Parts: sequence; C-alpha cells; structure tokens
Amino acid sequence: MPTKIYQPEKGYRYNSDTLFLWDFISQLNLKGNVLDIGSGSGILGILLARDFPNIKLESVEKQEIFHKLTQKNSEINNIQNKNYLIDFLETDFSNKYDFIVSNPPFYKSTVVQSENTNLNIARYNQHLPIDSFFQKVSKALKPRGYFIFCYDSKQFQDLAISLKKFHLQIEKVRFVYPNLQKNSSLILIQTRKNSKSPITFLPPLISDSDEVKELYIKSNTLSLCK
Repeated sequence: MPTKIYQPEKGYRYNSDTLFLWDFISQLNLKGNVLDIGSGSGILGILLARDFPNIKLESVEKQEIFHKLTQKNSEINNIQNKNYLIDFLETDFSNKYDFIVSNPPFYKSTVVQSENTNLNIARYNQHLPIDSFFQKVSKALKPRGYFIFCYDSKQFQDLAISLKKFHLQIEKVRFVYPNLQKNSSLILIQTRKNSKSPITFLPPLISDSDEVKELYIKSNTLSLCK
C-alpha cells in the first residue's frame, strides 16, 4: 500500500526536494533517536520511519496547520511520531539525537517573497537563519551525531563556513540538476558532529533521469488534499 500524505489545497506542498533528501538519507543505516525539523506534512520523517521501523522519531513544526498534518499523516500511516508544535530555535532539547534531518526554508530573503504566510515561512531562510539553525542543531546532536539536510546549491560556500563554525563536518555532498543543460538547483549534504572525515562528492543527481523515476516509484507515496 502507498504511504498516504494529506496536504493543504493551497499553500506549501512537499515536492521532489524532500524525496531526493529522503533517498539521500536512506543510504545510511538509521537507528536511535531521529529529529525532523520543520516537518511540514510530515513526509520526510514518515518515510524514514516506514523504512527504518526501529528509529524513535520526533518532529518539530512551528506552523499549526502543518503540525496537525504531521500528526494526521503519522496516524493514518501507523507511524509513531512525537510531534511538537514549537519553534526549533526557541526550544531547549533535553534529548540528544543520533540523527537530525531537515528540508528547511532556504531561499534568500532578498528575492520577491510570497504574501501567503504559510508559504513564506516554509520557503525563506529569514525564518531560520543558517548560523542560528546550525548552532542549535549542533547543541541538539549527540557527540558523533549526523545532521542531513538539503539547501539551495548557490549558497554552498556560506553553508560550509557556517557548518564548520559549529563543528559539523561535511562528509558527503550531492548536487541536484534539473537536467544536463542547467546549473545545479539543490544540494544534499550529510554532516557529522566532530568528524574528521574528508568530503566525498557523490555523482550528480539529474531530475529527469531514470534514477529519479525509480526513486519516485520506491517512495510509493499518494498525495491527498486535506
């Protein structure tokens, strides 16, 4: 049976970025405590918990509409998910996590922004500035914990500088391209706290490739309107 994901008719809806990130994360053997930051509809954490049933999943979301969707989608797919309606940056976590994952808002606030509040919070990084974001992630991770996320590839240099500041070593990188004629639009990054491993640059992921078609089939999701 497909994994059913309810989404709002209007406003932010998950897209291929999240599925690319899910597949990227899935190359690791997830175990222990996993935190999904900015869960939206809950799809990222739900797919990971489906594929790695022994993890202990928690998620945070500061928009009530998406908090409720995460809860609903977790329940209908029989996923155990401690789901918090909180602002990640304003919360102190007593638990420390083995894995933190996120598809955060990453468009720069200098571009023309949506007037839709839900879309605005979900898309633009003024709502989750990278230094504040990475500092909080580092504090919430176990000493050798992983942080895996996606971002706008044009900001890779800024990301690398900020991650290093907070002892999050980049271990793997994969650039995503719409097709072979266009520049990269997305970057998938795996980091580990206090790691000394060198960076591995994986082969590019091409959005119109057979690999991506197989990825969509493997995700086995069904989107429904709320």
